[in-house]
Amino acid sequence: MIVLRSGEEIEKMRRAGRLVSEVLEMVVRTAAVGVTTRELDELAEEMIKDSGALPAFKGYQPDFIRCGPFPATLCTSLNDVVVHGIPDDCPLGEGDLLSVDTGVVLDGYYGDAAVSLIVGRADPGVQRIVDVTRMALESAVGECRPGNRLSNVSHAVQEFAEGAGFSVVRRFVGHGIGTAMHEDPAVPNFGERGNGPVLKPGMVFAIEPMVNAGSFEVAASPDRWPVHTKDGSLSAHFEHTVVITEGEPDVLTKAVGSRLGLEKSVRLE
Repeated sequence: MIVLRSGEEIEKMRRAGRLVSEVLEMVVRTAAVGVTTRELDELAEEMIKDSGALPAFKGYQPDFIRCGPFPATLCTSLNDVVVHGIPDDCPLGEGDLLSVDTGVVLDGYYGDAAVSLIVGRADPGVQRIVDVTRMALESAVGECRPGNRLSNVSHAVQEFAEGAGFSVVRRFVGHGIGTAMHEDPAVPNFGERGNGPVLKPGMVFAIEPMVNAGSFEVAASPDRWPVHTKDGSLSAHFEHTVVITEGEPDVLTKAVGSRLGLEKSVRLE
């Protein structure tokens, strides 16, 4: 069942979304050669708790993962890791492609967003997959209008990413969000236009393109969290929490990257 959120609920989600965006901005500012993802994770958890919220990912245990609850505040996915990368003590290297996903729960409501960045100097080819994934998300957000079908959002991601020569992950998808991290409906990153539920004001979705440089196939196991590209190619990931309104889409996490330098290529507005 897709829940239509009230104005009061959406404002609570806006607060959660704003905190998520501020955490990700801090991570992008801090990520540098020699910094570890565990250090980033510790800073993020401290920032979330100091804001009166809780990390939404830490301790999360979905039915399809058998290896125990997720152990961290951030998902830090490097290079060929698509999603669910676990922070560790390995220093970030020059040119690493780092995708960071995080969520918070604040006053009973969730926010969720992700951003990809390049550590240090950017190789043009790596920069391109980051830019294309970000723009695929922007294209999908543009379809979040009342009267559209949900699959129009999915199709926008696929059309943009594949049109640029990349592939979109099919095994993992976006989702509804509200008083739980994952709610109905599933929001795939592929599909034909004109299918699925009609979009109505009050619907809230976490839209999250996962784009691979090679095949869309991934290597995923129920016995471990990180998901890799099957062919070892690079993968990038961006995500926004978006509300359907009577008019323009309302992006609750739109501040992600808005005050960062262009060299990070994380402008999501």
